[in-house]
Amino acid sequence: MKSFRQELQQGLDERKKNALLRKRRTLFSPQGTQIILDGEPVISFCSNDYLGMADHPDVIQAFHKGLEKFGAGSGASHLVSGHLVPHQVLEEELAAFTGRSKALVFSSGYMANVGVLTTLLGKADAVFEDRLNHASLLDGGLFSGASFKRYAHVDIKALENKLSNAPESDRKLIVSDGVFSMDGDIAPLPELVQVAKEKDSLLMIDDAHGFGVLGKKGGGSVAHWQEAGVDITEDNLQILVGTFGKAFGVSGAFVAGSEELIETLIQFCRPYIYTTAIPPAMAEAIRCGLGLIQKDQWRRDYLSQMISRFRRHCEDLGLSLVPSQTPIQAVLIGNVETTLEASEQLMEQGLFVSAIRPPTVPIGTARLRVTFSAMHTEEQFIKLLDAFERCAHNWQKDL
Repeated sequence: MKSFRQELQQGLDERKKNALLRKRRTLFSPQGTQIILDGEPVISFCSNDYLGMADHPDVIQAFHKGLEKFGAGSGASHLVSGHLVPHQVLEEELAAFTGRSKALVFSSGYMANVGVLTTLLGKADAVFEDRLNHASLLDGGLFSGASFKRYAHVDIKALENKLSNAPESDRKLIVSDGVFSMDGDIAPLPELVQVAKEKDSLLMIDDAHGFGVLGKKGGGSVAHWQEAGVDITEDNLQILVGTFGKAFGVSGAFVAGSEELIETLIQFCRPYIYTTAIPPAMAEAIRCGLGLIQKDQWRRDYLSQMISRFRRHCEDLGLSLVPSQTPIQAVLIGNVETTLEASEQLMEQGLFVSAIRPPTVPIGTARLRVTFSAMHTEEQFIKLLDAFERCAHNWQKDL
């Protein structure tokens, strides 16, 4: 009979055999475009720090000032004694930023998504999720105990069929990413809003990768569609989630919506109630990032230019790209071993680009996930393009 340790090792060996064993790499420098990775200098093209806020001097200064004024930790959960002025002001500013009545700050995006779904759904309800939703949304739907249905990626007809054929339920909730984290494409919010209305369903959008990079003031995928003339409000998109670990450059998350939604989460959401609040200094840093996001349009303009140039270059090289107008650019390769080799070839040239493999993405869709930052210099960008030109013939898609 195998021991516990032997059983665990067998699972690890199986993952290693299939080239799916993941390893952590250590940064010896602040997050940025030029980093020290495992002791070696490399240019990073795989961070979610899209606007370059993680090492922004103003954000760092706001963090320092918050430490001096409010100390290192919040000391308790929000409902005990851990809700400080920076938390309250941040929530008010987030509500204004998103155009919602209220907002609620969580310690992480995973907690926010799991907390919302397990609070609002139960066994008598049904949840309908895009197949490529983030793991936190899928887990939250499963943990809720509701009838759980997944529809083909951004396939509105498939969603309509799932809704039409679903058993009777007390509450129906459609859930989607706003920008899909591994593909970079934008969810079809106009169609989702319409289907939710027609099928008497609620709608929840996790816009973790949309906030900051879409919309004229970084308002995310909602702002992106609103600026195109689509009517999206808290009455037809009832639950809006965002995180602070991407374009904001810090950490944590928030939920925005009606006063009734936020009060319900305060009263009944276990991941919110039973977790120590984020440090108040962190809330101050997030507030600074929020201001910069809205003010610095040049960051989004520069990202758009790089994205367009990169896509043209890859198309000229015959590489397969997922349709995306966001800083997330997925170069599909398919074969896991080839994808790992591609990532290593780039690393040998001083470029850090992640190889994304199952189970993070579906089997057969392993890819290089290239992400851009507003802090990438022209020299760094050209180095990436040149490396792709030298190596792309080795990466022919094998799907």
